[in-house]
Parts: sequence; structure tokens; C-alpha cells
Amino acid sequence: QVQLVESGGGLVQPGGSLRLSCAASGFTFRSYAMAWVRQAPGKGLEWVSDINGGGSNTHYADSVKGRFTISRDNAKNTLYLQMNSLKPEDTAVYYCAKDSHEYYSGSRTPRGQGTQVTVSS
Repeated sequence: QVQLVESGGGLVQPGGSLRLSCAASGFTFRSYAMAWVRQAPGKGLEWVSDINGGGSNTHYADSVKGRFTISRDNAKNTLYLQMNSLKPEDTAVYYCAKDSHEYYSGSRTPRGQGTQVTVSS
């Protein structure tokens, strides 16, 4: 079955950086688009970024464009999110999600258990 395990979250000061990872198993990783979504306290799930199966096509929410970079290593079945210039409004639980197509079609499930990112001084 599909398993997605996020890691790399933590507490960081504004302006700092974090790199999230998502280890995937149970499916042919390179064949599917992946996404990062997040949920801030008291808010709904928000799409952050997505990447196609081959890693050549990426998209970002306006709120993170220029600060976050999504990537994947298909040899390691791992998805990444490099987050720079972090802001307090980036505080959320971050989830990786598997799409059902090679190019992202909007799926937010299945997703992992999430990793907490807290941006605070």
C-alpha cells in the first residue's frame, strides 16, 4: 500500500530555512506527480507546490513562489521541499501527497502523517 513519511520539520526563526523530505513506498514513484500541501492552525488544507513524475514541471502557490523549491529524486523515491526566507505565516503542518496521474491533477490524498513547521522568534 501507499506509504508517505514526511520529515525535516521543526522550529525556525523568521528568515531561516528548512528542507522537508517525503519518503515514498508502495507504488512506482516516478510515474506519479507529487505535491506538498499544508494546514495552518484553524485553517483548511492549502496546496503549496507540485511536481510531475519526471521532475521537469513544477508549480507554486503565489505565497511561496521564489522562496520554496520542490524537487524529487526518483532513484531514492523521495520528494523534497526546500524552504527559504521562512515567515511566521508559513507555520503549518506540511504533508506530501500522491497524485493519481503523471502530471498534477489536484489530488490531496493519499498523504502522509505530516511534519510540523513552526516559524517564530
